[in-house]
Amino acid sequence: MRLGQIVRPKRPLNLNLTAIACIFVLLTYFVVSYRWPFSPKHGAGLVFGVTAATLFVFEMLYPARRPRARPLGTAQAWIQAHIYMGAIAFCLVLAHSGLSWPHGAIGWLLLLLSFWTVVSGIVGVWLQKFIPASLAEGLQVEAVYERIPELVKQLLDESDGLVTEAGDVLDRFYRNEVRPSLSKVQVSWAFLFDVRGGRERALEPFRRVLRFVDEHEKAIVEDLMAIYQEKMELDAQRSLQGILRRWLILHVPAAGLLMGLLTVHIVSWILY
Repeated sequence: MRLGQIVRPKRPLNLNLTAIACIFVLLTYFVVSYRWPFSPKHGAGLVFGVTAATLFVFEMLYPARRPRARPLGTAQAWIQAHIYMGAIAFCLVLAHSGLSWPHGAIGWLLLLLSFWTVVSGIVGVWLQKFIPASLAEGLQVEAVYERIPELVKQLLDESDGLVTEAGDVLDRFYRNEVRPSLSKVQVSWAFLFDVRGGRERALEPFRRVLRFVDEHEKAIVEDLMAIYQEKMELDAQRSLQGILRRWLILHVPAAGLLMGLLTVHIVSWILY
């Protein structure tokens, strides 16, 4: 799989416009802070903060988009706006803070949560592009996430049937080295970095045992090897699809907490 295919944006124009917007924000900050005393509470500093807050509010509207994806037209337009406006919002947060470390616990939390929300969103975009491409290119087995445990159970039953009349050597090999791995789904983050998950190393014991079994049992070993490979692919499917389903845990709670603290920050500024 080519890295360029994964990192290439679907809408390069949107990426370019976002980069221009971020550069404009930072240049504006440098010009303003050079010519006048800079403060987050008034002038350009306040404009940066209000604009960032407005964009974050827009970001929170993403889950409430309608089937026709109005007013942006399409679901892809929504996700593009969600990604790139989040990046601009974080750039505005940096400008609002005067590119300096925040003061106080709420200031630190706002900065860290803004950073975490934006970065976790970018990671989610990468996962949504990388994982489907990795599964399609690296695996032959396709499976619905919810059905994978059932399919693994079927493979176990099939392999048990193959060795019902096996000799001592094959039976011992199967019980000690093969069946434990076939008996349950094995989820691993390693599949994210290598979708084939060290398959050749895992199949080496099968090749070794071929030298010690009777001639008529070699076909059984080869069938077991094929089952084992299919099981490993199901493990990879379960692992990677699970990552896609769970990455939102890293993104959504932080975004909700960010909006809560942002509300406290705004109310405090208004009152005090």
